[in-house]
Amino acid sequence: MEEKKDQAQRLNIVDMHCDTLSFLETGREGTLRQNEGQLDLLRMRESGYLLQNFAIYVDVKEHADPWEWALRLAERFRVEMEGNGDLVRQVRCWEDIRKNREEGFLCAMLTVEEGGVCQGSLGRLRELYDMGVRMMTLTWNYPNDLGRPASPPGGTICTGPMGLTEKGRAFVEEMENLGIIPDVSHLSDEGFWEVLKLTKKPFAASHSNSRALCGHRRNLTDEMIRAVGERGGVIGLNFCEKFIGEKGEDLLERLTDHARRITDAGGMECLGLGSDFDGIPVNRSLPGAESLDRLWEALHRGDFTERQLDKIFSENTLRLYREVLG
Repeated sequence: MEEKKDQAQRLNIVDMHCDTLSFLETGREGTLRQNEGQLDLLRMRESGYLLQNFAIYVDVKEHADPWEWALRLAERFRVEMEGNGDLVRQVRCWEDIRKNREEGFLCAMLTVEEGGVCQGSLGRLRELYDMGVRMMTLTWNYPNDLGRPASPPGGTICTGPMGLTEKGRAFVEEMENLGIIPDVSHLSDEGFWEVLKLTKKPFAASHSNSRALCGHRRNLTDEMIRAVGERGGVIGLNFCEKFIGEKGEDLLERLTDHARRITDAGGMECLGLGSDFDGIPVNRSLPGAESLDRLWEALHRGDFTERQLDKIFSENTLRLYREVLG
């Protein structure tokens, strides 16, 4: 038990993406404190987490009013923060993170997965900022009024320009002005390069892997990875099997390959974690928040040093937040 506590303290995990709010709000048993899904506060504390991003994820084709559903998930987050104040506090800026860490509280950051919830309204974007949202993907898997996705479901063919729309470009500029980190996971290649051109500050790909190792368009090319690294951004290693490699391959070995490819292309400072817990099928190698020590050990076996692992598991993403959120 003492050894597990020592390892938990060393991990100090920061994860840029999970879908636990949606998991809980769609009728699953439990609360953020303890539930039957892949992540909860008790397992986070036991495993050595510092900070988890909680996404307001909205499938705009399942909800007649995506904004209403986004507000419902934001309210669920508020209630969970209030009800679990002995364990966790919401963070909106670097000082919040620093203070929570010093006082021994878990940190929870609110994000959005699907910029289409704003329905083109910059006013709604500002409302999200006021709620504490500090990162947002421009798209999910459907074209919206901001831009085009990397991989529409069912082989859907997108028509029209493949990058950002005029409204999408206005959103990126306002996000940078406000202090909401643009998240290019799920965005088309053309949209990625437009975000790079429109921004001056670092940005994120919260849950994406290497396209050179797994050809899914949700992953990033070496050129994209290099651009994120040169800008000072961070890419979150995604635990979803279809973005890692062929079924049946050793998941931890393949994730180690992705980690090496990303850091070779973009530098050791560009890689973080983006588990996608509660948005992906459970796999035996990394079933949930309780299993991050397995990833640490696999990466260590793959010749990542403990210093490099500190960067991947927390320091790179914390540096991004310190630089962008203020």
